Amino acid sequence: MAEETLLTDDFLRQLINVGEVDILVGLPTHNNAKTIEPVLRAVQAGILKCFPRERVVIINADGGSKDGTPELVTGTSIDDVWRASKVYALRTLHAITTQYALGPEPGTALRMILAAADLLRARACVVLSPDSTAMEPDWLQRLVGPVYSDKFDMVSPIYSRQKFEGVLMRNLLYPMTRAIYGYRIREPYASEFAISGRLATDFVTSEVWNDEWGRSGAEICLTVTAITGKYRVSQSFLGTKTQADRSASDLVAAMRRTVGALFSSLDSNFPLWSTITDSQSVPTLGTQSELAPEPVRVDCERLREMFATGVAQLEPVFRSILSAATLCELQRIANLEISEFNYPADVWAKTVFEFAASYHKSIISRDHIVQALVPLYRGRTLSFLLENSDDHGDDIERSVESLCGEFERLKPYLLEVWADRK
Repeated sequence: MAEETLLTDDFLRQLINVGEVDILVGLPTHNNAKTIEPVLRAVQAGILKCFPRERVVIINADGGSKDGTPELVTGTSIDDVWRASKVYALRTLHAITTQYALGPEPGTALRMILAAADLLRARACVVLSPDSTAMEPDWLQRLVGPVYSDKFDMVSPIYSRQKFEGVLMRNLLYPMTRAIYGYRIREPYASEFAISGRLATDFVTSEVWNDEWGRSGAEICLTVTAITGKYRVSQSFLGTKTQADRSASDLVAAMRRTVGALFSSLDSNFPLWSTITDSQSVPTLGTQSELAPEPVRVDCERLREMFATGVAQLEPVFRSILSAATLCELQRIANLEISEFNYPADVWAKTVFEFAASYHKSIISRDHIVQALVPLYRGRTLSFLLENSDDHGDDIERSVESLCGEFERLKPYLLEVWADRK
């Protein structure tokens, strides 16, 4: 979608009426009326507390909500918070909304928000999830502050999670991104982040939007752009991250947006990542708080069954994607009972690397490659749950760190299968 059609005449008029801003708060929404109000209150309070002198605008990019979400956003008034806090802003808080489609398209929503940031010459742009009902006013300072005051170009979040939340991030996205691109960014695909106006302009005008995976997985492509473009990146501890319930179809869609986009990024960035041999830490602000562990409700037998069924039913597909040795090992694991189940970290790393290489070579449809990884990811999830059933906090962090070490150690194997012409 060209930028001139992305920004409608009505949206452009609203932006022109706002004028230049210091900080832009982006809210991509779709039927979020049940959760958006506490998020808006946190944003209002954060502006009053942390940025009372700055020119701030809230931009709502809405994917065709039918529940009144946009009206709740445009009804936002800083007066609501003044009365309770007795703290006064020196600026008017603008809140405008625009509808970009009749259904949610996260990539398009992000592109509209960044295009608005570019047009309004915002010094900092922060994107927030409308589902983050646990958001605190300080989140705004923790994300925006390093960009606005310390000249960082990107600030990613680190959340406090229950021990078995964020499994896809811990077992695939973080280890893979860290091993490939050499930066220890814990949330390479984040629903909350802040970027500089410079990065917003550069990213919104980049070629990534011409690629299907770039559009669908724009958030992870933004992280890769920040890393490979040598922008100044950091991360900030925020707090509790609320976790929405996910269905099986949600997992497939999530894998497309995240793993598909990450795999796709490897082709154009090969000259850079192929020379990286280790990883480096990035500036991290704040301190981590540990949540009291909650009872874990996971049907382990169901996970084992979906893994074993996937290995059996997709064997012809796996034969085209995986090496004979890896497939043989997966078939052995698929026959294990729960009491002895183990999908080892090194086998998992080799599995992911072989999928990445097959994606690069387009052995079969790239979308089918990403979908085929789903049952194997379920097997690794089961192994992670079993390995850490009695652990939490620092113990799980050590487990994640060990897995990342295996991905980094085996990166030469990725280069080997990447170059293999068979």
